[in-house]
Amino acid sequence: MILEMVDIRKAYGKNVVIPGLSLTVNEGEFVGVIGPNGAGKSTLFGVISGEHVADSGSIQMAGENLSGLDAAARCHRGVARTFQIPQPFLGLSVYENTLVSATFGAGLHGEEARESARAALLKTGLLTLANNGADTLTLLQRKRLELARAIATQPRLLLLDEVAGGLTDAEVGELLELIVSINQSGVTVLWIEHLVHALVSVAERLVVLAEGQIVADGIPKAVLDVPAVRETYLGSDLEDDEADSVVADAGGDDVRG
Repeated sequence: MILEMVDIRKAYGKNVVIPGLSLTVNEGEFVGVIGPNGAGKSTLFGVISGEHVADSGSIQMAGENLSGLDAAARCHRGVARTFQIPQPFLGLSVYENTLVSATFGAGLHGEEARESARAALLKTGLLTLANNGADTLTLLQRKRLELARAIATQPRLLLLDEVAGGLTDAEVGELLELIVSINQSGVTVLWIEHLVHALVSVAERLVVLAEGQIVADGIPKAVLDVPAVRETYLGSDLEDDEADSVVADAGGDDVRG
């Protein structure tokens, strides 16, 4: 088990976003996370990555307690996160962006840091653009750079926050191939995505959040067949025939909820 969260609670003033959530993720898993706006998905990622401090509960990674560690310390221990809107250093080159991640995220130096940066660019198909300014990239290329910066930190757990947002169907397909290859290299992936069709085509497990709580968790097809899931998420964002298409593309028959 690489991630264990027990009874996590997070509130902003009187607004309780996560009232008491428990979640476990096994090493190497590819887990998708869906839920309506305001379900607590991004807050959940913030609590895992250390950007937000949980009010109570515990979080462990590979048996180590992360609760008292900030985002930088958690990154050093193998937690990496991307954002829906890429946030590269626009004044730096593509290569320099990944070198910063390797140096400060993974704590590497010298040739080790340079090799990690180059490997991340090779993995994400950006090596030929290494000397280009980050500000010259297309949206898809910036998404790839966001992933390159994350994997340059040599993560064990990769948190993807709506990384496919704003892309065309063809571009989403390219990104899916890359994310699957990252997962197949041994990196555990936890991915929030509103593009449910894309998510369930690659995720082996699907977790559904509503009001900061898990309402279903299991094999994607079984999860999407749960009435509460359709009412809470699919029914509000998809027409019936679209929802049926999403369910058909998912697989399996095991669900917890």
